[in-house]
Amino acid sequence: MIWKNLLSVFNNNDLYTQALKESHKMLDIDLQMFDASIRSLRSSDDGSIDIDIYALDKQVNHYERDVRRKVMTHLTVSGTSDLSSGLILVSVVIDIERIGDYAKNIYDLAKAHPRKLGGYSLEDRIQEVEERAGSLFRGMVACFKSNDIDAARSIMVSYKEQFSAFCDQIVADLVSGKVTDVPPGDAAALALYVRYLKRIAAHSRNLVSGLVNPFHRIGYKEKSS
Repeated sequence: MIWKNLLSVFNNNDLYTQALKESHKMLDIDLQMFDASIRSLRSSDDGSIDIDIYALDKQVNHYERDVRRKVMTHLTVSGTSDLSSGLILVSVVIDIERIGDYAKNIYDLAKAHPRKLGGYSLEDRIQEVEERAGSLFRGMVACFKSNDIDAARSIMVSYKEQFSAFCDQIVADLVSGKVTDVPPGDAAALALYVRYLKRIAAHSRNLVSGLVNPFHRIGYKEKSS
């Protein structure tokens, strides 16, 4: 069962409707955490942040548990007829929760770094990673909420063929010593930062793969018919 059929279950069951709405709330919180953590790392000399990111992370975790509870309650009552749809939703909220964790990791990096993190000779490439990760994430949220399967396919292809390799090359350049103008501490911070952004994009891709794939292929490319 793919997401289009899953939505028909949500629209006809109060528990599933509530669970879907809670997954949307999780995404909204993730976006807030994502934007604030990047500002903290890249624009602040003291890691200051304008939200309580740890409280928001706990809220995301609460919603994840509540979605699981609602799905389990429904399946207990309805039996196995909606098993596939329940598994899909439980799977995608794990990815949503992980996005929040990586946003929190970026803020933790900001607190550990003594000043705002610059990219040195990599600045243009770092900015491109930020822009592309943000675009992928926001696009994922939009197509997930609207059930836009065509947009989901586009996001999956964009991540796999472009973004992942671009991030890996930056990290490789930093770790290998190819980039010589970045101090060791900043090089480590930049490598971690790019890695966190890559993982946020990867979990975004996993989530939208649930729109086009059956449960057992969530996180993988769409299988050609």
